[in-house]
Amino acid sequence: MPEQLPDFVLANLFPSNLVIVESAEKVQPISAPKAVTIDPPIIDGPLKERPEKWYLGNNGKNIVILVQEPESAFLNEESLDFLTKILGACKLNMGDVAVINVARYLANFAEIKQELNPTSCLLFNVSAAMVKLPFTVPNYQVQQYGGCTFLMAPSLFQYYGDSGDAKLEKTKLWVSLKLLFKL
Repeated sequence: MPEQLPDFVLANLFPSNLVIVESAEKVQPISAPKAVTIDPPIIDGPLKERPEKWYLGNNGKNIVILVQEPESAFLNEESLDFLTKILGACKLNMGDVAVINVARYLANFAEIKQELNPTSCLLFNVSAAMVKLPFTVPNYQVQQYGGCTFLMAPSLFQYYGDSGDAKLEKTKLWVSLKLLFKL
């Protein structure tokens, strides 16, 4: 059975109507789609102007997650699935966070802080220098700075599958997340 995106993700991807009716003569009933795959355009570099909704999620608990996935608008399906599971284990959901793909919408931390006011920030395959933070820390080390708690980790791709390496990375991430979110 194909995986289906959660309703709130679809709502964020399609803030306007999905059906455009040109004239009453051309209107034909349509059947329900079986599965829709949307491939966002591949962009060589980050966009200079951000759209109104430049992050995925609702930022309900001021948790920002920065990822770097050049082939995706926000996250590919496997990354979204893994991230949703992680958030669920932390008693959070996508409505609690703002996911920013820095490959598409590069912003420095000062801009992110001003617009989203994060209390926690997770960076997956995003260096501190990319968002103009004045420090570097090793992966999985929790760091406080400017009223925000940071956690840096490797790309979400590292966590795919059940190999020994993936399990080890998942364990390291979980230990750090328990510390970050006081679980």
